[in-house]
Amino acid sequence: MKKTKRKIIRIDEEKCNGCKECIPGCPEQAIQIVDTPKGPKARLVKEFYCDGLGACLGSCPTGALTIEEREADVYDEEATIARIKEVSPDMLETHLKHLKEHAKELPEHHSHHALGMSGCPGAKVMSWGEKKEKTEKKQPQQKQGSELRQWPVQLTLVNPSAPYFEGADLVIAADCVPFAYANFHQDFLVGKTLAIGCPKLDDIDFYRQKLVEIFKTAGIKSVTVANMEVPCCFGLQHLVKEAIKESGKKIPYCEIVVSIKGEIQ
Repeated sequence: MKKTKRKIIRIDEEKCNGCKECIPGCPEQAIQIVDTPKGPKARLVKEFYCDGLGACLGSCPTGALTIEEREADVYDEEATIARIKEVSPDMLETHLKHLKEHAKELPEHHSHHALGMSGCPGAKVMSWGEKKEKTEKKQPQQKQGSELRQWPVQLTLVNPSAPYFEGADLVIAADCVPFAYANFHQDFLVGKTLAIGCPKLDDIDFYRQKLVEIFKTAGIKSVTVANMEVPCCFGLQHLVKEAIKESGKKIPYCEIVVSIKGEIQ
């Protein structure tokens, strides 16, 4: 089997409790539960069944699933389809439909298997809203100022000892949230400190370690997590809750979920 460096699911067996929630969360049926000396644990059936897009992340209640980049078997669409037919044929129609929709959009060396776009709701192409006439005049709107109080905001770049974390009400937002939710600054950010990241594309372990340090040392007053409704984005909630737990601090915590159409759910 040919190997390449790519994104693939990582399963933390220390966090996995064998609940099986990840199995229906994986359209490719790449995960199984096996008996181990530590009890039932989730494992990849084969690396080449996993497309690495993380549709299963939001299904795990313990945060045991993350995405990592490493040498792994190349994703095999034909083998995956054969597995779906065998273990969960009801998923095949959706899988094939998305495979057809996205095959032309992918790099040539991935076109034979569509890079698993079929399995990731967060990558589904959609559009909405009526087209307006070109001659339609837009109503003037009052310009609103930014509520951002610090820089940088990306979790990879922030310094845990930065003064703006001291005693802060902290908003941790998925990258897409400020674009989807029109009033992000006015509704979420007034008087608060911001950190942003992507639980699917970024280094989750690095984020967790940095957040633990912030929670341990900065005297954070509250944490609000804002993520999108797509399954993989819920990994941000698991990440932050794990970091609070590891820090040993009791920090008030709340969650906000934003739909892809920009509505709070």
